[in-house]
Order: sequence, then structure tokens, then C-alpha cells
Amino acid sequence: MQNRSPAAASASASPGAVAAAAAAMAPGVGGVEPAVTLDQVPRWSDPDQRLPTSPTAAGSEAPASSFLSFADPLDAAAGAGGRGASRFPVDDEVNSKIYLWRGHPWNLEVDAVVNSTNESLDEAHSSPGLHAAAGPELVEECATLGGCRTGMAKMTNAYDLPARKVIHTVGPKYAVKYHTAAESALSHCYRSCLELLVENGLESIAMGCIYTEAKNYPREPAAHVAIRTVRRFLEKQNDKITAVVFCTISSSDTEIYKRLLPLYFPRDKQEEDIASLKLPADVGDENGEPIIDERKIRIKTLPAEAANSKYPVPVPADNPLSGSGLTRRRNSKMDSYLDPTFMSIVKDPDLRRKEQWEKSAQAKKGFNCAKLLGFGDLGGPALSAAEEYSLHSRYLAKANSLNLSEIAEMKIIYRGGVDSEGRPVMVVVGAHFLLRCLDLERFVLYVVKEFEPLIQKPYSIVYFHSAASLQVQPDLGFMKRLQQMLGRKHQRNLQAIYVLHPTLGLRTAIFALQLLVDGDVWKKVVYVDRLMHLFRYVPREQLSIPDFVFQHDLEVNGGKGMIVDPRTKHVYQRPSG
Repeated sequence: MQNRSPAAASASASPGAVAAAAAAMAPGVGGVEPAVTLDQVPRWSDPDQRLPTSPTAAGSEAPASSFLSFADPLDAAAGAGGRGASRFPVDDEVNSKIYLWRGHPWNLEVDAVVNSTNESLDEAHSSPGLHAAAGPELVEECATLGGCRTGMAKMTNAYDLPARKVIHTVGPKYAVKYHTAAESALSHCYRSCLELLVENGLESIAMGCIYTEAKNYPREPAAHVAIRTVRRFLEKQNDKITAVVFCTISSSDTEIYKRLLPLYFPRDKQEEDIASLKLPADVGDENGEPIIDERKIRIKTLPAEAANSKYPVPVPADNPLSGSGLTRRRNSKMDSYLDPTFMSIVKDPDLRRKEQWEKSAQAKKGFNCAKLLGFGDLGGPALSAAEEYSLHSRYLAKANSLNLSEIAEMKIIYRGGVDSEGRPVMVVVGAHFLLRCLDLERFVLYVVKEFEPLIQKPYSIVYFHSAASLQVQPDLGFMKRLQQMLGRKHQRNLQAIYVLHPTLGLRTAIFALQLLVDGDVWKKVVYVDRLMHLFRYVPREQLSIPDFVFQHDLEVNGGKGMIVDPRTKHVYQRPSG
């Protein structure tokens, strides 16, 4: 393929569209590249945006939509029965206004392009290539705007760009603790840009990914917010906007958008039905913002109205602030009319979910056989496929935003090579699992992050139980929750769990896991008593084995028939005779 401007390379363009765009982007007089019109940009609803049909097992032809070509933790069979009416039904008129473009928007001939910048509207923090394409006048006008707040947008002229205007917006910084606030601010960014477009009588807009790597916003959650916000806005202002172009720069962003666009802009009934299974639990309110019941404003009778009412207004008692030792005092008359739930500090969503889990388990109190046997609490609520997918996505987003190096240094889990079947191997060292000095929440995040590359395809686990019986081990309740966080793709693609040096207690625990948690997963356990036997399944050179495992093997098996090289730690069969 010939080299050309990135803005002329659409990842999802049809051959005709690519050819037209390539012709349009040929250097003009003086080296200035002509503008690319919307006619040359792939429209989401175009028939050639779908993947070509592929033969099925029966030899028939079945349409394959673009997002079905990407692996997904959920499949249609997993959510039999659906989730009721579609929250984003097929709308051909809305779909006709959506475009997907691989490249920067600066060469697109649209009414407005979006610049993701910082509060000071600095050139250094703006979207790459904008100021070089627009010219020095853009910097001068930005300096007169007085900055811009996070989640808001301001407009300037486009100067040397083919577009008429530039809309500048400030994306939020991301932190796990303030996930919901960041999600709301990002939704405000997109909606503010669209509102500014409509207010100025403009009709077409090209926007890149407003979040930036510097602000640590996870790519896929941010794409969910962007797409659903645009969908909700078009549902209300459909007649005032003719085109919204999603511009992606990297191949990973392009794949994310091609996979998520059918969830919010389904093009036929098949995509709509599958989207109803794969959409996250929280798809926002009527504007696409996250829904937080605890922060909804409660409307109460005003004091003047209360005086004229024949029914007395109840005065709430003093309530302590949630998560704080301070007590809120009523120091004004109006304070008595404030809803204490609305005024209280809202806890982290994951903490609330944990509390709900515990309450659900308490509600099922009675004869809990698993708990009496010391297996832990297995009474947590069962999760649907969609709930497991949402749980896994949230934990993965958290893990990607944190530095978990202290967990990695403990060498509890780490990547190995491949087994005898060529499948990647994850190694788990039981003796390194020091429960008393381990932050379980951070450990779980690390597990989800490390397993993510492996669970995309068949893989195996090697578990060294050598000397692990000396340490306190997690109970079955913890193992059940961890399995739910890893998701159903992990359960499908896990081929075998090779357990070295199992004890009677471990065999009992695994048998309980088979009965009480998930027989399909835990029946894949293969018990191995000797290192030499393990090497039949996973070659020695594919494993990094701690020294104490060799020592434990010699002590347990008496070193019969084995020689360990003290320098290389290789194990050899003792010569006969």
C-alpha cells in the first residue's frame, strides 16, 4: 500500500471509498492537501461496512456483522431469554448520520472538529497535529478565551482547516476512586460539543477520542461513554445534525469502536438482539450519563408550602455522615428539609456491591454446610453472564489504572512458557500466597490483569502446592468470587490445571469446588505427585521453578530416580545400574 496521510486511511472503508479518499488526498498545488468530504468517508449504515458473508458449518451463507468478528466474553447462547426490550433499538435515520474514520479529523470538510485539550487550552496539550494544520492564529484566539473547565466546551474559528470551526473541550483525569465522576465528566464533554454545534447552527462534526493516555482513562469504558452519549443526543436532536464522524488514530481504538458501535447503533434486528445481551448493566440515563440513585435530587415541600399544608413535614433526625465519625448538626432552618441520604457521602460502588453481597448471604442464613465445613461463604448471589462481563470489565479497568508492582514482586502468579500442546501457561505458587500480609483486593486486581491476555485463547495453569500447606489458604467463597471476576471466557478456554504435590486437604478442597462452585472448571484438575511427571505435560525449559519446590520434591519423594543439577536446577533421571 502506498504511503499517504493517516487521515485518508479508514480502517473500515470499502474499496471504493478508500480509492476515492486516496485520490482526494493526492498532494495539490504547493503541497497543500485537499479536503476530504463526507462523501469520501465510510458511513456506518452503508452495506459495504459489514463483513462479507462467511459459510456456516451447514454450508449456508450467514451475515457476519463487524462486531461479531471480535472475541467477546459473552455469546448469544449465554444469555438465553434476553434482557427485555432493547434499550437502543434499530434506527436507520440515526444510523445514517454516523461515520467511522481512521485518522485525524483535521483534513475533513465538516462544520466543526473537536480538539481534546487542557484547562488552559495550551497548544502543547491539544490534539496532535491540530495547531500545525490550523496555523498560528488558532493559538492567538485560544489565548483570549480564558481557559475552559473540565467537561465543558468552547468554540473558535478553524483558520487554515477545511472545517468552519474548532470546538475545544477538556477531558477528565481518571482515577478508580472517582470512576463515576470521570464518566460523568466525559459524557459532559461529548454532549457540550454537540450542544455547542447545534447552538451555532452547525450540522456536522468530527471528533476524535477525547480521553488521552496522559489522563489514564481506560480506552474501552471511554468509548462506551462516547458512543452512548452521541446516540442519546441524536435521539433528541436528530433533525439538527447531519453527521457525526468518530475518528480513531490507533488500530486498537478502531477495533474497539467497530466492536461497540453495533451495541448502540444496531443496523438490523440481529445486531439489536445480540446487543441486548452484551450491553453493560449501566448504559446511563436519557443523556448517557451514569445513573446514581443515591445522588438523585429528592423534591420536598418548601417551608412556605409546609406552613400552609395541613400535613406536618417530618423533620429528620441527625444522621452521621457515611464513612465519617462526624455528626451533621442542624444549624439552619433549611437544613431540616435536606434529605440525609442525598447529603451523605456515597460509598465506592464496589464497596456497596460487597455489602449487598454480604447482606444477601445473611438473608440466607440457616444451615450452611459449606461454612460449617470451613469452606467459606458460598451464599453470594449468582451472577448472570452480563453481570459477570460487567464485573470483569470494571475490575480490568481498575487494574490497568493502578501500579501493582508490589504484588508482582511476591511471585504468587507469573507467566510461564507453553505446555506440550503449545498452550500458554500461567504459574501459581501456593507457598508465596501470604494471606496475612497480602492486600486481597489488590491481589485480585493483579490476577485479573495478568490473566487477561491468556484467557483469550486455550491455556493451562500449573499450581505448585509444595509447602503451601504451611500457609493459610483462601476459602472456597473467595475462589468463587475470583472465578466470577475472571469471567466465562476464562472458564471456556482453561484446558487443564496441573497441581504439583497435592495434599489430602487440597484434594478435599478441590472436590468441594467441583461440587459447590463449578464442576466444569475444577474437573480439569490433573494431580501430579512428582516433578518428573509434571514435565510430561509442561517441558522443564518452559517453567521457572522456585528452589524450594525442588527441595520439597526430594523430601517427599526421597529423590528416588532423580538427580537435580544444583546450578541449573534441571532434573535428570538417575542412570540405572
